[in-house]
Order: sequence, then C-alpha cells, then structure tokens
Amino acid sequence: MGRKSKQLRNFTTEQVEALFESDSNYLTGVKILAIIQLCKGYSSRKLSEFYGVSFKQICNRADRFDAEGIQGLRLKPGRGRHSFLTESQTLELNTPSHAQCVASHHERNLSGFLLEKLQNRDLMVNLPKIEPKFYLDPMKVLD
Repeated sequence: MGRKSKQLRNFTTEQVEALFESDSNYLTGVKILAIIQLCKGYSSRKLSEFYGVSFKQICNRADRFDAEGIQGLRLKPGRGRHSFLTESQTLELNTPSHAQCVASHHERNLSGFLLEKLQNRDLMVNLPKIEPKFYLDPMKVLD
C-alpha cells in the first residue's frame, strides 16, 4: 500500500482553484509551462488532456506566443459577450434592495434638511415641510 497523499487543512480544492483562476499571472504562467512542454516534444493532444483544454487552444497559444511573446498569452480586456444594457441600467439591476432602501432613506432625510435650510432663508416657503423618518429597513426586519 502506498502513502496517503497530502491533504490541506485550511483550504478546499474549490477554494484553491478559485484563487488560481482569479490571478491572471498564474494563468499566464500555466500557458507558458504548456508551451515549454510543447517545445520539449510533448504532443498538443497529450497536453490538452493534462491541462483540460482543447489541443487547438494549445496550438493557438503557441502561435500567439511565437508572434507576440508573453503579451500574447495575457488576458485581453473586452473579450466575451458585451451587454446590451448601459452602465446605469446595469448598476440599477445590480443594486441590492437593502442598498436602495438605505439610499432612499438618506436622500429623503437630506432633502428635508436642505428644504428647511432654504425655508429659513425665505426660499421655497410654499412647499410642505419634509419630516425626517427613522424606520427600519424592511429587508432587515424579515431576517
């Protein structure tokens, strides 16, 4: 019987993979390692099995490296599918309801404060006073 393989105590496999995938420098390093092995005579098909990519990706990366150097292997911005939404629409969709609730609460209270300052200077006196409200976020009450 063989020895038991080393196990990590503080990280799961998924956490280590996520750390690895989050740093583009590591990804570039892995691409370079594949190219080194390709130069040493390993077949692109064997390397594709080992690295979990298609053999065509191995060949494309080697061609890009040959043409552009290490810059050809780095991730380039603007890749992937582009959104049909504008930036403001995206932010509107991605703003959590708690954040919207807190923001509107602060906006209301600040509007009342500013209106009071203006009315003290005899401006906008015909507008009704905005009373401050102190209430709990309905999303927090449900938790």
